Amino acid sequence: MREEIFQYVKKKYKVEPDYPFSTAPTYPVLRHKDNRKWFALIMDISREKLGLEGSEHVDIMNVKLGDSMLVDMIVRQPGYFYGYHITRSNWISILLDGTVPFEEICQWIDESYAVTASGKKGKKRKSQE
Repeated sequence: MREEIFQYVKKKYKVEPDYPFSTAPTYPVLRHKDNRKWFALIMDISREKLGLEGSEHVDIMNVKLGDSMLVDMIVRQPGYFYGYHITRSNWISILLDGTVPFEEICQWIDESYAVTASGKKGKKRKSQE
């Protein structure tokens, strides 16, 4: 699903994945061009780290939401978790194994992009909706 996500953000936001971690070269970051803030991070981790059965690795994507109460509701659904390896409360991790439909994943990418945008961009996006 990584490639589909990369195609989506390239088409919609003209963003290419960035690989900033020398210790984790397979972890792409998606970030704004202007403020360099991340709006998504994809990682492959073992299922057991998410509290799931099995030790095989799965891809997850961390995205930021605008409301911590929304986070608390979302993580009750299959395929969603509190942000893995991040202490901020507005981040969630989404399992990228087909549990969460691609269209839904795109919705959360869009939310994260808006929440992490610089002030001018965020206001512009909201006025277009």
